[in-house]
Amino acid sequence: MRLVVGLGNPGSEYVGTRHNIGFDVIDSLASKLGSSGEFNRAAKTKFDALAMELPYMRLDGQPEKILLLKPMTFMNASGRSVQSAMAFYQLTPADIMVVLDDLALPCGKIRIRAGGSSGGHNGLRDIERAIATTEYPRLRMGIDPAPPQIRGKDYVLGRFSPEQRELIKPAIVKATSAIATWIDKGITLAMTQFNADEKKEEPK
Repeated sequence: MRLVVGLGNPGSEYVGTRHNIGFDVIDSLASKLGSSGEFNRAAKTKFDALAMELPYMRLDGQPEKILLLKPMTFMNASGRSVQSAMAFYQLTPADIMVVLDDLALPCGKIRIRAGGSSGGHNGLRDIERAIATTEYPRLRMGIDPAPPQIRGKDYVLGRFSPEQRELIKPAIVKATSAIATWIDKGITLAMTQFNADEKKEEPK
């Protein structure tokens, strides 16, 4: 089984905000994997989250179960949900993919990593605390840096501008393909394929 976790905040007031881009990717992935209904309506409530288990046939012909998860704990307590799902299904850190927003990446860019620091992201920080490791795959979705006159906290809880939304739409599609590649071919090939045009964005 593979666990894909989209980070965000519950509640209608957070729908469409930059901090909830992980939820948007889960919605897209559920559709790609063949969900018969809209994620929030079809998902079950467990692991302090909205959860949906879907069958998947890998490229090598082997069946794989995919658990899609939207923690309902609010961003800063995401680790409780992730740890509960991992413990129930006896998953290792390599079996999970966490999708989150990233202020350091330009809007529309994605970056996959096999592990690393939280980079100041409260959702990742809590997951690291809960599962006691930084070595688990994550997919960062660029949302642009906050403008100088806006606090980072206020910026991530705001909604995308029309211009940003046009960049985010194809990025969500790209992210769903990247996750499918990770399931089919592993993290190294997913990074090689989908980080190829991100190298120029690497911090110096």
